[in-house]
Amino acid sequence: MTLAELFRDEDYHFSLRFNRGSPAEFFAPTGSHEALIAERRRWLRTAPATYAELLPEGEAILEEAIDLAAEWNGFAPSVGLSRGEKCRSLGEFWETDYLLLKCDTDSEIRLYGGCLCFPSSWRLGDKIGKPIEFIHAPVPGLNERIGPAIHKFLAGLKPGVAWLRHNWGLARDAELNHHPDRRLPPLDGSVQADEVFVRVEHQALVSLPKSGGILFGIRIVNHPLAEIRSDPVARTGLRRALETMPEAVAVYKGLATARHRILALLAG
Repeated sequence: MTLAELFRDEDYHFSLRFNRGSPAEFFAPTGSHEALIAERRRWLRTAPATYAELLPEGEAILEEAIDLAAEWNGFAPSVGLSRGEKCRSLGEFWETDYLLLKCDTDSEIRLYGGCLCFPSSWRLGDKIGKPIEFIHAPVPGLNERIGPAIHKFLAGLKPGVAWLRHNWGLARDAELNHHPDRRLPPLDGSVQADEVFVRVEHQALVSLPKSGGILFGIRIVNHPLAEIRSDPVARTGLRRALETMPEAVAVYKGLATARHRILALLAG
């Protein structure tokens, strides 16, 4: 997806816009593979419990994800690994983060595990074992506006295709790992143009028919503000999104004290 497609000339709103894609292509290595894997290994080996976790109920989902990684990308985990070691091993193989969900007999869709080396200001441990409504609860207005539609979409996923969507935020650095415990500098009214980055989450949802689970892949790409400013369509779309974003959402996204400054930078 291009930046012009991401930032359409429309008011800010929560969207369930999806495109069909290839799971193998989404999880395939890119030209940045070595650097990404090196960083993932660093975080996973420094604080494994912080960046990867798997509940017993998620083991069958992980095994199916591993089988698909072998089919798509040639993944071959070592023999005799524990459940947690398998989870981390896949996290060190794929460039993307991955989460494992499942719709239970009580019709709740819960998060049962995954590897999240590059979180966008949230902790995997805070969400593990929780329903998606709990996971989305901190986002002001999201559950009320599109929560039921999200649940219906996830419960009805069909195998063989990746459903792709894209989410964005703004950050004061190009770091991939925005774990809240790192306490990276926030955006504020003093930010300079070369400090502002558009942080895009490219997401893929893949149905896992054997386990009944859902594989949720997340690939982070950072774009400097200069890139947005050089694209007239993206620049107009981002300005409109910032101008029309509800204050509560701006606070949640860490933009409230920097919004007017960033708008000025986009206008200049």
